[in-house]
Amino acid sequence: MVMEQKKFTSYDAVVYVLAGSMTILFLMPLLYIIANAFSDPELVYSGKVGIIPKGFTFENILEVFRTKKLVLGLKNTLIYTVLGTAIQLVLQFCLAYPLTRHDFKGKTFVNLFIAFPMFVSGGMIPTYMVVKELNMLNTMWAIIIPGCIGLYNVIIIRTYISSSVPYELTEAATVDGCNVLQCFAKIILPLSKPIVCIMTLYGIVGYWNSYFNSLLYTTDEKLWPMQRVLQRMLIADAGSTVGTLESMIKTEGLKYAVILVSSLPLLVLYPFFQKYFEKGVMIGGIKG
Repeated sequence: MVMEQKKFTSYDAVVYVLAGSMTILFLMPLLYIIANAFSDPELVYSGKVGIIPKGFTFENILEVFRTKKLVLGLKNTLIYTVLGTAIQLVLQFCLAYPLTRHDFKGKTFVNLFIAFPMFVSGGMIPTYMVVKELNMLNTMWAIIIPGCIGLYNVIIIRTYISSSVPYELTEAATVDGCNVLQCFAKIILPLSKPIVCIMTLYGIVGYWNSYFNSLLYTTDEKLWPMQRVLQRMLIADAGSTVGTLESMIKTEGLKYAVILVSSLPLLVLYPFFQKYFEKGVMIGGIKG
């Protein structure tokens, strides 16, 4: 049986035009950054570079790895991202999994306890006071620990496990002698690979792009992540009224190289998580 080929309609044309326009719109800033990162700093400073490199050079990229502050910031970012994402995954899953079990008697209270802070929070000053009382100021933990549990993420994990992993499996494993931790490690986690990957991606993106915690809780430049170093560089450049023309030209080319270097790992990483991300966006959908 030969299937009829779908006719190309005006609706399809509108969809393609809109999709193409949005793609171009989102690609333009990225192309602009790439072009300036690989262009002659003098041409970048004079504003002559668009989305095509001029005076192609790797000097701006190499300068990033010659600058000690930027290298240290990149190293700190890698540490915070790896360690913070690992801690976040453990805490979020350990909080979400008990909420899916029918034999957890405090489930209603914990659900309310999770929901309340999503609408009412202590705010910046009380959070700062807590971090200070815990002696975490000017430590790496001040960047990693505050906000390491995303309550909305916990709800997503709970929903995924409840809707995608049959509770009868854990009941059968319990009858066979598995305790709660064994059920979690041998049944829940292997069957929750999509949500684990999604939460890993969320954690990596969150910690990699984070600078606000370092802005609030650290004054030691040795602890600053890459994004904080870049933020300080942009602010210093915007407010600078003195400095040699040569240094200003060099800094202008360096800014785009830093933006590219700090964004590239996420751009490379995302395709590996894309198939799981597509599954994750359907979590919580209404089933008929």
